[in-house]
Amino acid sequence: MVNLSPPLTGISVATLAPAGAVGPVVLVVAILVGLIVGAILGILICRFVFNQKLSNARSEAAEIIRRAEQDAANAAEKTRLEAERKAIERKESADKELEADRAEIREAERRIAKREDLFDRKEEALTLKERNLSEQAARLERQAGELDQRTKEIAALRDKQEVELQKITQLDRNQAREILLERVAEKSRAEMGKVTRQIVEDAEENARKNATEILINAVQRYANELTSESTVRTVAIPSDDIKGRIIGREGRNIRAIEKATGADIIVDDTPGVIVVSCFDKVRQAIAVESLERLIADGRMHPTRIEEVVEKVKSETEEKIIKIGKEAAVELGLKGLHPKVIEAMGRLAYRTSYGQNVLKHSIEVAYLSQIIADQLGLDGKMARRAGFLHDIGKAMDHEMEGGHPKIGMDFARQYGEKDEEVLNAIGAHHADMPATTWYTPIIMAADAVSAARPGARRESMERYVQRLNELQDIALAQPGVNEAYAVQAGREVRVMIDANRVSDDEAYLIAHEIARRVSDEMTFPGEIRVTVLRETRAIEIAR
Repeated sequence: MVNLSPPLTGISVATLAPAGAVGPVVLVVAILVGLIVGAILGILICRFVFNQKLSNARSEAAEIIRRAEQDAANAAEKTRLEAERKAIERKESADKELEADRAEIREAERRIAKREDLFDRKEEALTLKERNLSEQAARLERQAGELDQRTKEIAALRDKQEVELQKITQLDRNQAREILLERVAEKSRAEMGKVTRQIVEDAEENARKNATEILINAVQRYANELTSESTVRTVAIPSDDIKGRIIGREGRNIRAIEKATGADIIVDDTPGVIVVSCFDKVRQAIAVESLERLIADGRMHPTRIEEVVEKVKSETEEKIIKIGKEAAVELGLKGLHPKVIEAMGRLAYRTSYGQNVLKHSIEVAYLSQIIADQLGLDGKMARRAGFLHDIGKAMDHEMEGGHPKIGMDFARQYGEKDEEVLNAIGAHHADMPATTWYTPIIMAADAVSAARPGARRESMERYVQRLNELQDIALAQPGVNEAYAVQAGREVRVMIDANRVSDDEAYLIAHEIARRVSDEMTFPGEIRVTVLRETRAIEIAR
């Protein structure tokens, strides 16, 4: 610090200024001295702070540079490792592709070699066949000449035998002809059985080709009788004025309803009703409920129609799921997939010969459990299989194939693991072999549920009459000892006398019974005719 006081030592303040001005001058000098001293101190403090901050900044800069260099080194190492890894992966991928190409080339070479070998063998076979054909042609020519010669000899011999026979038997030509015809008829019956058997086998081979045409003819025969009962429902309306509002301007309302529901709406001259037609019972129910709500609400335009139909669809889906859950709870079944529960709920809208399919499935489940328990098997497993056996009927109108195969695939897709249940679903109509004991149990329970009087809207008298007609037709055939109608009249089993009827004639009897049943009886579905010929050898040991 600069000391300014020494130069003023010894000098009187009075000498510097007048007596009256000494006070202000001292004050000014003091202020100036203070300002100078403060400025110097400020400069020194600022310089110290600046130097300190500069030192800190240099330290931070050095640390930042060190960290940056470290990060750069780490990034470079990471990049190098990543590049090496990718290079290794590309190399492995290239090696795999190369190996796959080599394997494909080897497989192609193997196939080519196999084809060449096959072509060589075919060429040898064709050469051999051509040689055989030439030899057969020559042999046939020789046999044809010999046959002509023998035919002439037989004709001459027959004329000679006829003359001798007339002399010996003293029978004229007409009497001999009748005896001969009787013998020929007996032999022809056996031959006809062989021909019938061959025809049946050929028909079975060609059955798939004719199945489509047969199904179409069947639908045409029964459409007029069943369509009105199974595909049509009516909606009551308060007045015929509603019909015009349902149709709408230029038909826009009725088109909107049909498009939203997928059902056909028929508005005709029938008073007081509107007809809803649809083969899908769920869509039909949605259309009927939607129409009833629209008629009650009174507002009828495309936007409102779409809103009501969507709401009804949502409620119907919830109702279907609720029905499926209630059925599963009733049977005590657990672990069913939601899609399986929904499909079972849809069966509540499905009927088969007038029988509700869901109620039929529940009944089959209970019957299957009873049978399985009596046999010492797992009743729960049988109940589960019986409940799910007709699940394919929930979607068979949307997919190709029979409902057993569709149901088995659907159940497997949605988590059904038990082979017993899957085989029971797929084989309960004998479409595939039965691999477990539960499948015949389900088949028996299904037949009992469908066959009991009243299950399919058939009276007890009519049921018994049909069974008697089946047995009478079978017993009317020659050589038949016993006949039994089984499987609720869907099969007739015929026992024939093995001493009077051959195997070939058994086919003829089965064909004749099936023809008479088709011509003389009226029945739903089909009836199987099973003819059994048994030879028993009995001996007593003493």
